[in-house]
Amino acid sequence: SEKLYTASPGLVNGLQARTFGVWTLLSSVIRCLCAIDIRNRTLYYITLFTFFLALVHFLSEVFVYHTAALTIGVMAPLMVASFSILGMLIGLQYLEVEALSQNKKKN
Repeated sequence: SEKLYTASPGLVNGLQARTFGVWTLLSSVIRCLCAIDIRNRTLYYITLFTFFLALVHFLSEVFVYHTAALTIGVMAPLMVASFSILGMLIGLQYLEVEALSQNKKKN
């Protein structure tokens, strides 16, 4: 939290830092599970949502609440979230095509 919320570090306390850490751990577990079972559409959508949530969180901290500055500590998660969203949206098309082809094989 000390490297992320550099614009107003006085507004961040230990509880918020621990909550952010648990949220990051939960997101990591969800993303690893999606990597293991990439064809699970529900898990895929949940994983995509975690990247949207991260993007909105960091953008709001920079531009709405002004608690974070655009440093490398904030730019890195913004870039990871942005590229991951883009990649997952592209990958979603392949999952839908695969689901359609499997339905045709069953019929």
